[in-house]
Amino acid sequence: MEDKQIVELYWARSETAISETEKKYGRYCHYIAYQILYSDEDAREVVNDTYLKVWNTVPPQRPDSLKAYVGTISRQLSLNRYEGQHTQKRGGQVSLVLDELSECIPDHDSGADFGERVALSDALNRFLWALPQRTRNIFVRRYFYLSTVAEIANDFSMKESNVTMHLLRTRNKLKDFLNKEGFDL
Repeated sequence: MEDKQIVELYWARSETAISETEKKYGRYCHYIAYQILYSDEDAREVVNDTYLKVWNTVPPQRPDSLKAYVGTISRQLSLNRYEGQHTQKRGGQVSLVLDELSECIPDHDSGADFGERVALSDALNRFLWALPQRTRNIFVRRYFYLSTVAEIANDFSMKESNVTMHLLRTRNKLKDFLNKEGFDL
């Protein structure tokens, strides 16, 4: 079933929308959640919470890309759960990725208002779309899907050291780009 048809089912408040979303994007959402939480049980709970949040937000939202919509919700719910589980102890892939990005992305807790966050989001999107596709895919795999360097190296037939260097160079380019855009880092 196409995304637009599934979204129409949500708008019609048909419970079939949830089962169709599960069929089409259940494994995708589980992958995202598992990459953050490293627990099948927690990932399953996040996926179920994702379906509930989609049910509660569509309508009024009418996402153009249901995959991006459910993926973003799954990721945010997973990060929230991770933060709740690890408030006292830092560790794992999430902390590592956040530490890597801390030098080139402004701190979202620094009091930035909504307009500044939207401007940052827009700048990040422009930066990503200006990258060569392979570089963009590697960057997104690391910093959106939280894949390990080893997983990326395996999937892109690269050495881990090459992936690490590739990511470092891309982060440096991002830092330079955001500086030119006027963001305080």
